[in-house]
Amino acid sequence: MKIGWMVAALVGLTLAAGCAAERPTEGVVARAGEQDFTVDDAVQLLTDQENLPNDVEVVRALADLWVDYTLLATEVARDSSLAFLDLEPLVRQQLDQEMIFRLRDSVISVDTLISDDDLRRAYEQEAPDAQLRASHILLGFPDQATSGQRDSVRAEIEGIRRRALAGEDFAALARQHSQDPGSAPLGGDLGTFARGDMVKPFEDAAFALRPGEISAVVETPYGFHVIRLEGKEAPGFEQVKEQFKTGLLNQRFLQAESTYVAGVEERGAPSIKEGAPAVVKELAKDPSTRLSGRAARRALISFADGAVTVQDYLNVVQAQQPQFRAQIQTATDEQIESFLKGLAQRELLVAEAERAGLAPSPERVDSLVAAARLQLLNVANQIGLRRLERAPGEALKPAVARAVRKALTDILTGATDVVPLGQITFQLRGRQPATVFETGLGQVVLRVGQTRASRGAAPSDSLAAADTTGS
Repeated sequence: MKIGWMVAALVGLTLAAGCAAERPTEGVVARAGEQDFTVDDAVQLLTDQENLPNDVEVVRALADLWVDYTLLATEVARDSSLAFLDLEPLVRQQLDQEMIFRLRDSVISVDTLISDDDLRRAYEQEAPDAQLRASHILLGFPDQATSGQRDSVRAEIEGIRRRALAGEDFAALARQHSQDPGSAPLGGDLGTFARGDMVKPFEDAAFALRPGEISAVVETPYGFHVIRLEGKEAPGFEQVKEQFKTGLLNQRFLQAESTYVAGVEERGAPSIKEGAPAVVKELAKDPSTRLSGRAARRALISFADGAVTVQDYLNVVQAQQPQFRAQIQTATDEQIESFLKGLAQRELLVAEAERAGLAPSPERVDSLVAAARLQLLNVANQIGLRRLERAPGEALKPAVARAVRKALTDILTGATDVVPLGQITFQLRGRQPATVFETGLGQVVLRVGQTRASRGAAPSDSLAAADTTGS
């Protein structure tokens, strides 16, 4: 089987990274810089939390949180301003979105002049708030019907329709011929319904009728229908005029926007590279994977004058929740290609905005970065990691361990909520080596299970011993 060049490169990098980080230590669950999170530490934290299931994923989540908090506490202690962090990628999506909005406002315009007559005609045609009352005659056909069988059923219902058009009583025809068990005894009466209540082909046909009119034959997944509109009720036009006009203008704007974006995408002609879906899935497993500069610059999808690179994708996936990364890993190639095309579309629109002189000012970038840095410091303060309590002459390592243990204890006991660090996690892990050991995870599950079981057995064992002594 041929492996794409990107997949092969990524596998090589992943194996190299794994070999470099693999420092198996007995009794260690995770390591962050110089700190170790031991099996004993994890067992002490988890044993009493019997509301949590004793499984590997719970231990892994705790270990990952320990790594993130340990790295953050260490870095804050060394540099309380966190000036070393590059926070521009953290705010880049917001900046790009602002550029796209400005581009949209500058290039997309719609005709806002609509005469009352045109507005009334559009309202009567769309009838967005209308309630219809209709009757129908339904003839079904088998799921695996041949074309001959379908033609036969259609011919039969066409004949029934001609009889209705000729003046025969529609209700009587429905009672005699309709195969809808719910409405046939009622003469085909379906009662009242609004848009969205019926399957679309039926709805479209019904809303196109005037009271008393009979439709052409309509096909739906249920079979062939003939519909008679009994009545239509709708709010008065004057009552909803302004609201309907606003909705109509929004429709025009969205259509113009869609047309513009399609044109930009057509000019860009994005092309997905061989093996890109496999790379996307692999990196979703571990977005902290360290890549060489060359690997990071590899294109996943290219377009005129640019590309979405592996690093661009990592910046996006690192900002997402773990659930999103799990969805990526199970997605089909077609779904991943659609996702990549969305990223390419965004890049193309940003490039259009930059060419139009709509890039954010340096002051705007600095403002958002400063706000993100302050927010991160507030998070560190919230979980008790910004100002460590240290005895005179105490080293940094035990102070960090103590603060992180307290933060995790507060989370496990429900005293505080989990505060994830999001995309910052990956920068912190890029500055100091961090590893979670699979063997350690399994050891914790085994030890917690044994400890909980022994605690549960102790009272009954004591009672049994007392009974024996008494006898």
